[in-house]
Amino acid sequence: MAFFALLVTLWAVLWIISRFVFRQELASHAKKGRVAAALAFTFIGLSHLMTPGKMEYMIAGWLPYARELVIISGVAEIAGGIGLLIPRVQRMAALGLIGLLVVMFPANINVAINQLPPPGGLPAEPWYVWSRLLFQPLYMAWIWWSSLRK
Repeated sequence: MAFFALLVTLWAVLWIISRFVFRQELASHAKKGRVAAALAFTFIGLSHLMTPGKMEYMIAGWLPYARELVIISGVAEIAGGIGLLIPRVQRMAALGLIGLLVVMFPANINVAINQLPPPGGLPAEPWYVWSRLLFQPLYMAWIWWSSLRK
């Protein structure tokens, strides 16, 4: 949910910016959505690299090399985020981010089933950790809408 709030906030800021500058570059809602996703995934990817220990617990115990997997996912999020901004690789980046969300989904299931606190100090209440699962398809839809649909 926090990631969704970040996406929507970034989109709204870009909408306001596009009223005054970058009108051509941010002409459509989808373009603003793609830039918002690029910024959000890059930001989240950087957080994976800067503090991997804060996310290791999500996969530790059921997958080996938890720290390395967190770092790899962070690099993939950054690459995907930047890739969304490069027209030549935008489609591949979008498909890669959707694939990454699919691969990361079991970690979120693990958090919900084992009643672990979500990353970033967010509420550890059952309603919150289970509701996070509902947002994963929404992120995939956001990427599709902003970067893949014709």
